[in-house]
Amino acid sequence: MYIGKTSRQQGRHEPAPYATEAKARVRVCGSDPEGGHKMPNEISDYRPGAIGRIAELHATYYHRHWEFGLFFEAKVATELAEFLRRFENERDGFWTIRREDRVVGAIAIDGFKAATDGAHLRWFIVSPEMHGKGLGRRLMTEAVSFCDRQAYRRIFLWTFAGLDAARHLYESFGFRLVSQQEGEQWGTRVTEQRFERNRDRK
Repeated sequence: MYIGKTSRQQGRHEPAPYATEAKARVRVCGSDPEGGHKMPNEISDYRPGAIGRIAELHATYYHRHWEFGLFFEAKVATELAEFLRRFENERDGFWTIRREDRVVGAIAIDGFKAATDGAHLRWFIVSPEMHGKGLGRRLMTEAVSFCDRQAYRRIFLWTFAGLDAARHLYESFGFRLVSQQEGEQWGTRVTEQRFERNRDRK
């Protein structure tokens, strides 16, 4: 899954008090593992508790599979909070998936430097128990469609080697690997990768 970030190196970015109330809510059905019936998963914007929950999702998943630690969790929480404090509706995008009022997925578009560096896709995560339900693709569709409506010519994201399912999803939306190098910007040494999607070369 994609993680938001801001590296200590120049030009590398991660992985409003409140964004306004959701303008549109999309109800996506998933199976209830206990009862077997369909339960709605609602895509909306910011809700109280979202920052902590998104940081928790990132921290637990990446610690379990990649041994990321405190540095990473603090980075996600502080940078997401900073992003939401400066959030502008016409420039930025933020979506969460909620199941029974609990955040189980998220994605964001940071348009702060869209005119120069491109729009930055950040904090893409879906809770492991919700994998395989198409929710990651639905979040990506929301984010990429927003960028197209805003006429952003480039979208970029940072991730790292080994997240093969996420890479396949990115590539299905027209993202291409443009650079990679060893680094520790998340507090653990991995092969960092930058993917880009350009409107004139999908």
